[in-house]
Formats: sequence, structure tokens, C-alpha cells
Amino acid sequence: MDKPKTTAKDFFFWAGAMVAFYWSVIAYTYLVFDYINFAFPNPLVPFYGSPYDSGISFEMASVIVLLPIYLLLMRFIHSDAKRDPSRNEIWVRRWAIIFTLFVAGVSIAIDIIVLLTTFLSGEALTIAFLLKVLIILLIAAGVFMHFIADLKGYWDTNPSRLNLVRIGVGALAVVTIVAGFFIVGTPQQARLERYDSQKVADLQNIDRQVKYYWQAKQKLPSTLEALRSAPAYGQDTFTDPQTGVSYEYEPTGPMAFTLCAQFNAQSRGTLPSYSEPMPPTTVDGRAETQKSWNHGTGHVCFDSVVDPAFYPPLTK
Repeated sequence: MDKPKTTAKDFFFWAGAMVAFYWSVIAYTYLVFDYINFAFPNPLVPFYGSPYDSGISFEMASVIVLLPIYLLLMRFIHSDAKRDPSRNEIWVRRWAIIFTLFVAGVSIAIDIIVLLTTFLSGEALTIAFLLKVLIILLIAAGVFMHFIADLKGYWDTNPSRLNLVRIGVGALAVVTIVAGFFIVGTPQQARLERYDSQKVADLQNIDRQVKYYWQAKQKLPSTLEALRSAPAYGQDTFTDPQTGVSYEYEPTGPMAFTLCAQFNAQSRGTLPSYSEPMPPTTVDGRAETQKSWNHGTGHVCFDSVVDPAFYPPLTK
């Protein structure tokens, strides 16, 4: 008996299904990893800004779009196989399934090796590490069992159980994404956090400009308008991007001043200090001490002082 030929439809259905499958599985895995990193932060790796900036938004979008595409394409593939059982013998199907089984088996082996290596080397088995190992093991084992059943034709003879698997996978994806809104916050909260991050960056820029102004003139600007009018201090970051209202600036001494802004939420993690390099001036090889820009909710002010040791007056 001649082997059935692989049509263009067969090839592109299987190719599309495998691309959507691998992409969605990888995105789902990294999405859960990001949740774990957020819930169990590593003290040696400080967290900055919005958690959605770490790739969560892309991973969510990938799962939302590609998982239904995979399920839909596999539904078409199994429907074709039900009408024409010879479609189960085409080479593209066998290659796709066997390659996926190989990848799943390797993933399980590597996962166990990493776990044992970490344990035998005496390193601490943190909750985050163990959860990640467990996630990879569960996903790889689930993939392996699903495609073994597909290779043996189990789903073709038990379509009702295949439908239950599809519903279960879809429900798991929905629950995971919804759970993320409770773990890391909603996209609306992320937008507000981005506003807050921009406000901090603007205040840091103003802080630098005020100190450069004092370096040049040996006095503080009386207002932000005075600072804005100084051509050497260029970039206009004096306006809150969310409200359009000017930031608050007030000199509190000959070399001291306060900067204020309205924030949407308390900062999460440790906000980075200046986003640009500090001036090259140092004292005895020491760098200027960086102050914290962490903030609470609402009206928050930051006190700053010009240290002439690090910002010496410029000589003409």
C-alpha cells in the first residue's frame, strides 16, 4: 500500500500548529516564571519599575493569541484524520509529534539534572527555584503524555476526552492570566506606574540641572522658569506628563532645595538612582552618595542638597 502524500494543507496546518504550540508553551513558561520572580524576589537582583516591563505583557499576548490558534488548527487536523484516517500516516505529522516528544523528554531530563546538581552541590534550594523546576517538569510531562497519546491514535478514538483536554488547557491559560492581574497588577495599574517612573526620571533630571546651575552661577534658580530659561540646561522635563502641571520646585537654603510631584502609587522595588552618569568630579576617589527616589502615593517631596565638593564652582 502506498504511503499517503502530504498536501500543502497538511504541511502548513502542522507547521502552523507546531509554531503556535512551541511559542505559546515557551511564553506560558516564562509568564509563570515572571510571576514566581515577582512573588519571591531575589534580593541580589533588585526589581525596578513596572512588572509588565519585564516581558509579561508580551508573554500574556502570546498565550492569548497563539494558544487558541494551536487548539483550532489541531481541531482541523483531527477532523481531517477522522474523515480520512490515512492523514495519520503522513510524514509531517509523525516528524512533528516525534520531535515534540524528543524535546519534551530532553526538557524533563535537563530539569531533573539541574535539580540534582543544585542539591548535590550544596546550594540552597529556594522556593522560587523549586517552583520553576516543578513548572518545567509538569509542562514537559504533560506535553509528552499528550503527544504519546496522539501518536498512538488515542485522541482519534476518544474525541470526548480530547475535548476535555482542550477545555482544561484553555481554562488553565485563562486562570493563569487572570491570576497575574492579582499578582502583578492590572494593565491600568501598569500604565499608572509608567507615569510614576517617568515622573521620577524627570525629577532626577531637574535635580541634576539645578546642581549644574549652581555650579555655573553659585546660586540656586529661584523658580523652574529661571532654570528653563538657562539655555545650557536644555531638555524640558519640568511638566508632569500625566497632568500637564509643572513639577514643584522650592529653594530651602543657599544650597538646598525640594522637588515635589503627585504619584499614583507607592513605588515597588528599589528605584534606580540617576539614569545618566554622575559628573566626573569626585573627592578622594569617592563618588557622591545617591539618594533614594522611592515614593509613596499622592504628593511626595524629595529634599536635595548641592555638595560643592562634588559640584565645585566653575571658573571662568
